[in-house]
Amino acid sequence: MTHTSTRSPYPVLVAVFCSVFLISNITAQKGVEIGPLITDGAFFLFPLSYVIGDVIAEVYGFRAARRAVFTGFGIALLGIASFYIAIALPSASFYDAQDTFAAVLGLLPRIVVASLAGYVVGQLLNAWVLQKMKDRLGAANLWARLIGSTIVGEFADTLLFCAIAAGVIGIETPGQFINYVVVGFLWKTLMEVIVMPLTYAAVAWVRRTENEPLYDAP
Repeated sequence: MTHTSTRSPYPVLVAVFCSVFLISNITAQKGVEIGPLITDGAFFLFPLSYVIGDVIAEVYGFRAARRAVFTGFGIALLGIASFYIAIALPSASFYDAQDTFAAVLGLLPRIVVASLAGYVVGQLLNAWVLQKMKDRLGAANLWARLIGSTIVGEFADTLLFCAIAAGVIGIETPGQFINYVVVGFLWKTLMEVIVMPLTYAAVAWVRRTENEPLYDAP
C-alpha cells in the first residue's frame, strides 16, 4: 500500500520519525562511556526511528518509507542550517550565553555528514530489506523481517557514522572503533527485539486504521 487516507496515521508517523532524527543529531555529539562501553548521546533515542521506519515500511511499502527518509533528511538540513544561522546572528547586548548556545547547537561538520549519511543509508537499507523479505517470504513471520532488516540497516548506519565521525566524538584507537560499532549495533538490534511487541501493536493499529489485513498476531 502506497497511498494514505484522510485520517491516515502516516503523517504523524513521519513527523515523529523526523523529530527523532533531528533530536538525535544534537544528542549524538556527546561521546558517552558507561563502564567499558563506548557510545554516543543518541543511543537511547535513535533506535525509535528504526521502529517507526519498520512500521512505515511494513504497512505502506518501500516507496512510502523512502519518502519518509528523505523528508527527515530535508528537515534535518533545515534544522542544521537554522542552527548555524542563529549562531552567526549578532547577540543582543543582554544575551550572555552565546558560547554555550554555539557549543550546544553548533553541530560539527563531520558529525553532520556522518549522521546524515548513516541515517539515509541505514534507513533505506532497513526499509528495502524488510520489503524484499516480505516479497520473498510472504506476509507471515513479521518478527523475522523486523530483525533481519534491523540487522542490515543498523549495522550499516553505525559503521558509516563511526567511520566518518570517530575522531570528532573522541574515538582514537582501533579498539575503541570496534567497541563503538559493536556496542551500537548490538544495542540497537537488542532494542528492536525488546520493543517488538510494541512494534507488532503499532503495525496492527495502523493496519486497522488503514483497513489493511492483519497478517501476524502480537
